[in-house]
Amino acid sequence: MLASGFTAAPISKYLLFGIVVSSILVSITDTKYLFHIQLVPHIWHYQQFWRLLLWQSCYNNSTELLFGVMTMYHLRIIERLWGSRKFVSFLLTAILPCSLIPPFALAILRPLTFSILNILPAGPTPLIFALLAQYHATIPTVYKYRIAVSSTSPDAVTFSDKSLVYLLAAQLAFSSSPGSIICAAAGWVVGMTWRRGLGPDIWTTWRVPEWLAGSKQARGGDFDDLRRRLEGEGNGTGHATGADGEVRRRAHGSGILDHFRGAF
Repeated sequence: MLASGFTAAPISKYLLFGIVVSSILVSITDTKYLFHIQLVPHIWHYQQFWRLLLWQSCYNNSTELLFGVMTMYHLRIIERLWGSRKFVSFLLTAILPCSLIPPFALAILRPLTFSILNILPAGPTPLIFALLAQYHATIPTVYKYRIAVSSTSPDAVTFSDKSLVYLLAAQLAFSSSPGSIICAAAGWVVGMTWRRGLGPDIWTTWRVPEWLAGSKQARGGDFDDLRRRLEGEGNGTGHATGADGEVRRRAHGSGILDHFRGAF
């Protein structure tokens, strides 16, 4: 049975709520201008290098926030597959390259495009696409379906159960193009690099302590719940026949008495 909501995905829940809350606070306080990156003048002229660490903390418009949150919600299955410890370890190891590679790529592409490329929109789009790369590599396709104009039409488009996630991610990638496309591409490269183990060994093998991710407590709680459930089923099985029989006898007896009371 498929788990609904954020069952077994607490880190995804906190991350999603954090993105929503931070984006709303930035909008309310009218500080959106502090979070996007413009190579000129933010980096080259003003040396505001602190933007390299903050620009993924929130979204600056509702469209990107909507599609980012929806994509992140579907990617919670990665945490269920890996467990919270590996999931949060991946986020912590991917956040730094996802923060630095897009500005570095923008600095290379800006002179090649005659300064057309100059802005990176705020938001954790690179981190989401790094997770999307894991989703693409690890989650199998369950079913496929085709959409055609008519049943006899030879031209049909094939989709799968994963197509919705890719569609949401594509909308996020093109929402503030061309800067958002650079963010999406950089995040995908980081995710695939981590997936294939092309970086240092410690980058792919490092894990946060179990107590930090709550893994040990979560497993213990699950085992305790399972043990209590099995004990309850075992205790209930031995007494089910007698209890059910007693209930049936009382129900039949009450029905007979009611029948005779109505007759008199």
